[in-house]
Amino acid sequence: MRHLCIFMTIVALATAAQAKVDLTTLPARDTVQLTIYNSADMTLVRDGRSLTLKEGENALQFSWENTLIDPTSLEMLPKAKPGEVEITELTYPARVQNVGVWNVRSQTSGKVPIEISYLTSGLAWRAFYMGTLSADEKTMHLEGYVRVTNNSGEDYENAQVRLIVGKVHILDEIAELARREYPYGRPIEPVMPVPAPAEESALIMFDRADKLEMAEAIMPALGEPKEIIKEGLSEYFLYTIEGTETIPNGWSKRLLSFDVDDVPVVNLYKFEEDRYGPEVVRFLSFKNDEEHKLGATPIPDGTLTVYRTADAQGHLSYEGQSSFMYIPVNEDVELDLGPVENIVVEPTLMEYRTDNYRFDRDRDVAGWDEVQAFEVKVKNTRDVPVKIEIRQNFDTQYWTLKRAGQIDEFEKVDMDTVEFNLLLQPRSERTFQYTLTTYQGTRTEDWERLSK
Repeated sequence: MRHLCIFMTIVALATAAQAKVDLTTLPARDTVQLTIYNSADMTLVRDGRSLTLKEGENALQFSWENTLIDPTSLEMLPKAKPGEVEITELTYPARVQNVGVWNVRSQTSGKVPIEISYLTSGLAWRAFYMGTLSADEKTMHLEGYVRVTNNSGEDYENAQVRLIVGKVHILDEIAELARREYPYGRPIEPVMPVPAPAEESALIMFDRADKLEMAEAIMPALGEPKEIIKEGLSEYFLYTIEGTETIPNGWSKRLLSFDVDDVPVVNLYKFEEDRYGPEVVRFLSFKNDEEHKLGATPIPDGTLTVYRTADAQGHLSYEGQSSFMYIPVNEDVELDLGPVENIVVEPTLMEYRTDNYRFDRDRDVAGWDEVQAFEVKVKNTRDVPVKIEIRQNFDTQYWTLKRAGQIDEFEKVDMDTVEFNLLLQPRSERTFQYTLTTYQGTRTEDWERLSK
């Protein structure tokens, strides 16, 4: 397993050249917390350890070889004995790559808890969802997951994982800072400790005070099953996974985000040749609110795979899949599950003619009506009732429509679109007709007069 190479060097009060140096391996991590951003290749790591200090000057050597750590973001803070332990400086030895040395001045001897924090690249997360429709398709069992992937070069054992939803703005890519031969460019002698200039800071969304505020975020209670605790951070949103997880380098791990039963949903089938072609497309909609047993937090963008309970034995049938964007609280979402074959809409042009000619002074045709008669057959081959929305688009705003046959209702959506709505029972078929009259040329004046 890979681990960060960290050593403790005890330096006597003489000069470094004269002192006897004892090199010992730093104790293993006590705690580690990962805060992973999904809008940038960036993770904030908080690494808690217990140092054994001697009274006087101490030196802590930190190596990040074969990792994607940004050395300009390194920071160490004592977590106990305020005023007795001081982190005086962080230096980068000349012509030594991937190594930094903290100087620690202690007024006491013994163990002191410290926290090392830094930014790293190579950790990422994404959300995905599984929905299982009830047999009548009126409700859905909705499960949310996140998959955390670690390609940072470092193993993180028993890590508390926190996930940030929201965009972060950075000046430099963490991966580029991690690959620099030297943290602040090629050194020159004599090498002096150089503070990070503001323009080279990798993170500009918060300063040191904000970073410390992040460090005080909640620690979730242990228990089974694991859950994700969510809380707002201004324009960002924080998901804290309950308990701890070991995420080795090169591995991905799936973690449960939420599990909600009986979410009310609406199934709707749409037919609109100008938009979807000759096929019927299925849509599934719900709302991220309390009425739908959701609404506690925004839902991160991801992919929902939908199944349906097929029988009493719990077998499932695949219904479709859809990707969606971030869903805020109290917002509706309509998911496109793709074209289907078990609902069929067949429009047929039965008649076309022109009528009501108008002539100008030269006896040329100046206006007329175009009359089209359509018959529409709709088939539901499924074993559940379905609601179907059929839209027809026209190339003019001057039109009237008469309907006949087995049609529930229709409405004018906008100036050039009409919508028919039907509810079909299981394994049934319906037919309706409509006659469309469009007004051309000077006949539009008659249409405007009649429509008032």
